[in-house]
Amino acid sequence: MTALSTSIQSVLTIVLLIVVGYVLRRQGRFDDQFGKTISDLLISDLLMKIALPASIFISVLQRLTLDKLVSLSSGLVYGFGAVILGYLIAFLLVWLLKVRPGRRGTFINMFVNANTIFIGLPLNLALFGDKAVPYFLMYYVVNTVSTWTVGAFIMAWDDPTQKKSEKSSTGFNWKKLLPAPLVGFLVALVFLLLKIPFIHVGWLSFAVNALDYVGSLVTPLSLIYIGIILADAGLKAIRFDRDTIVALIGRFVIAPALIAGLILLGMHAGFNVPGLEAQTLIIQAAAPGLAVLPILATEAHADVEYATNVVTTSTVLFVVVVPILMMLVQGLA
Repeated sequence: MTALSTSIQSVLTIVLLIVVGYVLRRQGRFDDQFGKTISDLLISDLLMKIALPASIFISVLQRLTLDKLVSLSSGLVYGFGAVILGYLIAFLLVWLLKVRPGRRGTFINMFVNANTIFIGLPLNLALFGDKAVPYFLMYYVVNTVSTWTVGAFIMAWDDPTQKKSEKSSTGFNWKKLLPAPLVGFLVALVFLLLKIPFIHVGWLSFAVNALDYVGSLVTPLSLIYIGIILADAGLKAIRFDRDTIVALIGRFVIAPALIAGLILLGMHAGFNVPGLEAQTLIIQAAAPGLAVLPILATEAHADVEYATNVVTTSTVLFVVVVPILMMLVQGLA
């Protein structure tokens, strides 16, 4: 019952923020001009180039240490192994199902990358307590690196407005390989490696607080933006077509099954995996789709309605998924 109530509360928080954007848009408080402004300014500049890098930078420094990264490296191995397999399966399904351009990036990201911070962290704390936080951090590292390297690059590559000849002739775009959020993560790693006590220096608390405040804009603005997209498309736009159903299966079935399989293989090979670590990694692998997917889709001129659809449906269905997963992983304790 704890898992069910916690998942419901986490989802209701998200739904309420989506409803704010939906209602304000339907009431005309956000007009067409505002919609264009939020796309051009808030998404491209504020969220992607300032708020997200700040959020990731502060999150890493507050939740990770170099010693934790080294001592819990097994979680990184299982996490990255599952991510690599997830990308391979997703690419194969894109080819087999002939997923159309504009949806491919979102489809692949749904298989691999999860909403670990806004949903995964509070849920993990409620289910397993503070003692499971180190294991959560390992999955957080994997998810962050995957999202802002391969995930973001695939979203940009799937731009249906860019011709194939343009993609091949323009050469390698290093800006797409190093998006601002990933730069925030890499800078944080440098701070960890050099043991720079940025967040613990008293006179720098103003800078830490400023970055924390700016970073906290990411999730609410992303969710309000989803509400605006839903209002423009209409609630009837939420549907379970083939691409959505397969993407949801990837998020809730294939992703946790991959990491569970790798953990079982490791245990069979003689590598001891604490039950709490296994439970944490599996639950995190099944968290809903990234709240920023519609924003990434907007930047890539992709199918924003599809991205909004899979994020919304995965968030709502997570209420049902969590209790089922908890029953399945109890034996790993």
